[in-house]
Amino acid sequence: MEQKGDLLNWETFSCSICMDLPKDPVTIPCGHSYCMNCIKSHWDEEEKSNRCPQCQQTFTQMPLLEKNTMMAALVEQLKKTGLQAASVEHRYAGPEDVICDFCTGRKQKAIKSCLGHDTVSAAAAERTERQRELEVRREEIQQRIQDREKDVKLLQQEVEAINHSADKTVEDSEKIFTELIRLIQKRSSDVKQQIRSQQETEVSRVKELQEKLEQEITELKRKDAELKQLSNTEDHNQFLHNYPSLSALSESTHSSSINIRPLRYFEDVTAAVSELRDKLQDILRDTWTNISLTLTEVEVLLPEPEPKSRAGFLNYSCEITLDPNTANTRLLLSEENRKVKRMDHHQSYSRHPERFTNWRQVLSRDSLPGRCYWEVKRRGIVYVAVAYKNISRVGWGNECRFGYNDKSWALECYQNGYKFGHNNIWTSISGPGSSRVGVYLDHRAGLLSFYSVSETMTLLHRVQTTFTQPLHAGVWVWYSGDSAEFCKPK
Repeated sequence: MEQKGDLLNWETFSCSICMDLPKDPVTIPCGHSYCMNCIKSHWDEEEKSNRCPQCQQTFTQMPLLEKNTMMAALVEQLKKTGLQAASVEHRYAGPEDVICDFCTGRKQKAIKSCLGHDTVSAAAAERTERQRELEVRREEIQQRIQDREKDVKLLQQEVEAINHSADKTVEDSEKIFTELIRLIQKRSSDVKQQIRSQQETEVSRVKELQEKLEQEITELKRKDAELKQLSNTEDHNQFLHNYPSLSALSESTHSSSINIRPLRYFEDVTAAVSELRDKLQDILRDTWTNISLTLTEVEVLLPEPEPKSRAGFLNYSCEITLDPNTANTRLLLSEENRKVKRMDHHQSYSRHPERFTNWRQVLSRDSLPGRCYWEVKRRGIVYVAVAYKNISRVGWGNECRFGYNDKSWALECYQNGYKFGHNNIWTSISGPGSSRVGVYLDHRAGLLSFYSVSETMTLLHRVQTTFTQPLHAGVWVWYSGDSAEFCKPK
């Protein structure tokens, strides 16, 4: 009976954390008491969860711990009567030793029925659940590691494939360009040989005529001397006797057989070679654009997003130069072919098959790179456009007008607003008026955007499509005096 009473007293007054009589006992708002150091250490170990170890009540703020003087006096009285904490064997029931959730900080072994720790089973269940979640997260992480390792291996294989393809392409390209150079050298040698051969033929022909003329001149001089001698004969009978014996003149070389060219000779050959050079430059320029566009498609990373600021757009700035051979004769180019102005009278341009004959339009000399940005400063009504090079040039039909066919995209800029057109489908656009329009092109992504540019940039219209050919920048200037200038990147 005495042992039972002692155990009951011990269970009633002991600290459920250290399982001993409380030292500096404190009572928290839920009513449970602990050693001051025990409850502080417990909350520190629990990362300031402010939760009662026994009833699991949680406090929004750590309670103010003040000494429970009544409990301290009672504990001192119990000590004087000889009441001591029960031994470990006496305090725990059951044969299985486990780690008590509340004793782990002190590495004390306890039994599942650890006295004062009735909440151990709930905490253990929660630990088990969290343990399962942890294992699931570890499995996810390990699976992600495996996936990323596979991705790294695939990327490494792609790097090797890119390097192999690039090396092979460089080698093949060098062979092709070498063959092309040899072909041009061969054609150059052939032209040179033909020119020399023709030179020799023409010189021989001229020298042959020259010799005939010199022979004729000698004969004429001889005949003239005979006639002069006969003319000086004083004896009339002698004169009449010798006159019939004069030989007749040989047939003269007619002047029409002497073909004197008007200082041209082989200039036509030079013109033909120059024309060949121009055509070859056009072919190489367009081919290089196709090569550039093809190279931009060889990207391991995802395409870059459209910039968000003007500074970002300016990173893709390209300088646009207009092609005089495409300019309508009512357009005057200036500022190193970056500015165009509508005039009342025709300009003295030569005939060219790429010139717009009717609409007051002009295209850029070079095609646009894969990702680029440019700005157009306008005055009056101006269409800011992009178009395929094979857009029609002759006549008044819609097939020639920017925005009225499937080969061009155009933003009409006028005083009170904007319109966007493609394939003769026009959309009215509201936006801040500005004398400057920015254009962003991502050829591979099929993205074309128009912006109103002032102190800020405002998106006017964005096109998402598929471009099948290289694009050229262009403008269409409407009224006399209106102008458009492609600004230099700044």
